[in-house]
Amino acid sequence: MPDIIRLNYANCMKDLVGENGIAAEELKVLESKVAEARKSIMEQKVAGKLGFMELPYNRGLAKKIADTARTMSKKFENFVVIGIGGSALGNIALQQALRHPQWNLLPRKGRKGGLRLFVPDNVDPDVLAGLMDVIDARKTVFNVISKSGTTAECIANYFVLRNLLEKKVGKKAKDHIIITTDASKGYLRELAAKEGIVNFEVPGNVGGRFSVMSPVGLVSAAFTGIDIKELLAGAADMNERCATDRLSENPAALYAVLQFLFYWQKRPISVMMPYSNALYGVADWYRQLWAESLGKKADRGGNSVFLGPTPVKALGATDQHSQVQLYIEGPQDKVITFLSVEKFNNAVKIPKFGDHYLGGRSLNELLKAEEEATRLALTSEGRPNLTVTLPKISPYTVGQLLYMLELATAYAGEFFNLNAFDQPGVELGKQLTYALMGRAGFEDRKKEVEAQLAKTKVQSYLV
Repeated sequence: MPDIIRLNYANCMKDLVGENGIAAEELKVLESKVAEARKSIMEQKVAGKLGFMELPYNRGLAKKIADTARTMSKKFENFVVIGIGGSALGNIALQQALRHPQWNLLPRKGRKGGLRLFVPDNVDPDVLAGLMDVIDARKTVFNVISKSGTTAECIANYFVLRNLLEKKVGKKAKDHIIITTDASKGYLRELAAKEGIVNFEVPGNVGGRFSVMSPVGLVSAAFTGIDIKELLAGAADMNERCATDRLSENPAALYAVLQFLFYWQKRPISVMMPYSNALYGVADWYRQLWAESLGKKADRGGNSVFLGPTPVKALGATDQHSQVQLYIEGPQDKVITFLSVEKFNNAVKIPKFGDHYLGGRSLNELLKAEEEATRLALTSEGRPNLTVTLPKISPYTVGQLLYMLELATAYAGEFFNLNAFDQPGVELGKQLTYALMGRAGFEDRKKEVEAQLAKTKVQSYLV
């Protein structure tokens, strides 16, 4: 029997959290809406618009990536992902969940040949300079990831690191590079063709935040030794599990319905709180997935409305000493999703010291008690919460979890009646950046932007 993740939503219901919960009748009424949403999603999939739903079944690509990693890893020590947002967060989530917590400090033998992974995920000059201080470019693979092939942050970091690489290895620089980008267009695609650089394609119908099961996430995972076939198997099994209109049997639809109902009950904040450091990167990945997909300005009868739940990440038990006070006694505007692990990879006993009550127990027991106590405290105070439980953390269970959340996002888009797969707000910021940096075609916009910025620098507003 494979390890199946479970969604427990009992603490969202009125019989446990009182008037702040959801009535069973409300869920029953929404079954027809779930059927409509699933029909729309499947129609979009058939039309080739929802490429993320096809990714779990691309086993041939997974084999190609694994073979490339097996061959190239022998020559190198480090793997650097040059990407940002959807081209980085999935990589980080997989690495944090499925590799040793101190992976980069392990000797090569302890990593069983897997490469050390670095994901700068920003254009912060101190971060990139610090990375260059600690890696040997001669022993490093650089994976440049940008779907468009023109992402400013990605290209800028690439230029900096390519320059470093050329100083160290000269004309062999291209042998240290892997490009992951659009199949036919963009600067990076042209570069790959011109220099004969090893490359992979980002499907045109897969957005960045939905791309973790594509080469965007799989390449770095394979180079660190993660079983990417099992990852895809977990995602595929979750997809099959959700192939039903029955809300009680479709965890992705159920998760989206609960978040949707609580949003309109004035709970617009969605907190994801793993009780496992390994899953904290998943909460970070979820923030982008949920925020960029569902935070939209929509037209309703000629009027603009501003929609979108706000995702927040927390970590148990760490944030019991940081955020939980707010969650239990603060505004009634949140729904908490716990990520729970039944069996950790390690069991750490607490030695006996005199007659102290903790002696002879384990850190595993303590963390589980902290989780259960927090869940109980929230519930007793009428604070809705739900729990996704992983039997253990493995490529198979993580594949299920990530895909469930991706599909839940598609359902939520249907319920909110908005496009969950575009990001017009992000595009505006990109255009203004292009103008400020002098990109061709944005000359007129540059003058406009500089004039607007000048207004904010008036002396009378400076303190």
